[in-house]
Amino acid sequence: MCRKIRYYLWIIMLLAITVTGCSKKQSDNKINFENDKVLQIGFSFDSFVIERWIRDRDAFVMTAKELGAEVNVQVANGDVDTQISQIRYFIKKKMDVIVILATDADALKDVVKEAKDAGIKIVSYDRLIRNADTDLYISFDNGQVGTEMAKALVNSIPEGGNIYIISGPSSDNNVDMIDKGFLNIIKSSNLKVVYKQSCANWSAELAAGYVEEALEQYPDVKGIMCGNDDLASQIFLVLSEKRLAGKVCIVGQDADLAACQRIVEGTQTMTVYKSVEDLAKAAAYLTVELGRGEDIKNAGMKEEYQAKDTINDGTYDVPYYKLDCIPVTAKNIDKVIIDSGFHTREDVYLNMNN
Repeated sequence: MCRKIRYYLWIIMLLAITVTGCSKKQSDNKINFENDKVLQIGFSFDSFVIERWIRDRDAFVMTAKELGAEVNVQVANGDVDTQISQIRYFIKKKMDVIVILATDADALKDVVKEAKDAGIKIVSYDRLIRNADTDLYISFDNGQVGTEMAKALVNSIPEGGNIYIISGPSSDNNVDMIDKGFLNIIKSSNLKVVYKQSCANWSAELAAGYVEEALEQYPDVKGIMCGNDDLASQIFLVLSEKRLAGKVCIVGQDADLAACQRIVEGTQTMTVYKSVEDLAKAAAYLTVELGRGEDIKNAGMKEEYQAKDTINDGTYDVPYYKLDCIPVTAKNIDKVIIDSGFHTREDVYLNMNN
């Protein structure tokens, strides 16, 4: 009888030790999980007025989450003071990285310094923040954007003639790079820039007013370089009212749906397609690596995401990751836009089927 009692006591003790050990292991795992800091990213957008920014936001947030980070998205609605306040809010929240789609390229250097002094990494997203020494600038090759626009006008107007430039705001550093790429081609062509204006805050309404003014001063126009497709939409409406749609070449960028529809209809010559999903995914990956303290220029990084180039922001040389863009015309719109899934065939050819 005593042997049986001792046996059962031994079994009970063994079970107790096993349960205690499992319990401790589960408890330790829980503690480790709770103490494992999740990377915090703050993303301040200029605005969502331009169609593509919604795509950028969604792709960035999704990719960052897949990489184990959390993203707090704020939108400044085109107001630089609001954006500065948002960045200070992110500093107060002790974000690991702040990503900024700048409202004004020159107005953020002081608040960026505040963030960097607090040990926070800063990413200039799509638009370079000038004189701020950000930890990364990631965008498309904006010089190439301007070059492709100019080539499209030169090829479409071989006889030469007058053209307008109605671009985005001077506060956007990309605008300067695009204009330089554009004018570098135009200067050796038969085309002559007779009118140039910049639209503050990318206001499409201003674009409409400017083209009205330009047509009064220089009615014999052959082509118009539009800063983006949103501006091109308003410019197209003015041309339509004056029965010039399809007679004046229009070029833009971003491959907005309305622009793609105009291309197949013959009222817009070209747009520049930029894979915003690729940009946002690359930005999310590089942002997470910055937050983890990795050297984003290091060969140990994924080859496809190494920031091998630099760009001068006016004072500092900033690590630069750039993506190529693709000019889209009626000849390649199916392959570039529809086959990639950027827009559906039904949407692009909607007005052609009615």
